[in-house]
Amino acid sequence: MKSRKKVSFEQKKARWGWYFSLPGLLFFSLFSFYPIINAVITSLYNKKLLSLKKPTFVCLSNYIKILSSPDFWNSMKATTIFTLGCFIPLVVVCLLLAVFISTRSKGKRLFQMILYSPAVLSSVVIALIWMILLDPRGLMNQFMNMLMGTSGVDFKWMSDGAMVRFSTILIYFWKYVGYFTILYITGIGKIPGSVYEAATIDGASGFQQFWRITLPLLKPTIVMVSIMAMIQCIKTFSTQYMFTQSGAPLAPINVITLNIYNTAMRDLAISRASVMSIILFLIMLALTCIQFKFSKSDDVSY
Repeated sequence: MKSRKKVSFEQKKARWGWYFSLPGLLFFSLFSFYPIINAVITSLYNKKLLSLKKPTFVCLSNYIKILSSPDFWNSMKATTIFTLGCFIPLVVVCLLLAVFISTRSKGKRLFQMILYSPAVLSSVVIALIWMILLDPRGLMNQFMNMLMGTSGVDFKWMSDGAMVRFSTILIYFWKYVGYFTILYITGIGKIPGSVYEAATIDGASGFQQFWRITLPLLKPTIVMVSIMAMIQCIKTFSTQYMFTQSGAPLAPINVITLNIYNTAMRDLAISRASVMSIILFLIMLALTCIQFKFSKSDDVSY
């Protein structure tokens, strides 16, 4: 009789690791991989959302239509403006706020609680709150009139193209500034205090400590925050949807996610919506890979 092959302890651990990971992998495959594959297949057919007719295979015709559509390129422009206008302030301002809060001896928890409170609210609720504030009779107009010494001026937060863009960026920044600040604070908390003590003894100023110690050692957190912030900005939808439903002009804030929704649900062109979804996925994937490439390595040494 052949002797049974002896399984090492490490092999048993690896096997049990797969057993415990399998439910999560199946769940992820069902709700992530399958929709991506289904979107790729749907994009190659001429399919209407509620039509009972058998869809016809059109190969890359849907891609050609989308890439030659002015509406699609307007969505790309709106998404780019929104992403840059929100992403850069989020990454920079959140870092500065985190450094400021981390250096405080008192009130750290209070600052964190105040900043993080908008993050627990739904995007729809936040959009509704700000729509009330941005109303011609709302507090934002009153505040701006008081600040500029004017009276009764309507700044057209939700009717002028440039202002409605700025309004959506402002709302999104307000919602996520606390969330990403907390992530930065967590990263700063992992830096050993002895490093700062040694720098202080050597006569380093506060700015020198920030530039020579905090920034280099916070690199993994900065990379993580930048990727998460970028993805959140590109995926924005709720604020723009609520604004357009309340009468705001569509073109300035017709981001690609809103265009996908309108194309699929309003125009019932699920194939073209699938094409835009795939393009959006590839853009996010490419930008994430570029960020990882430029960050090189997340390893830092203290």
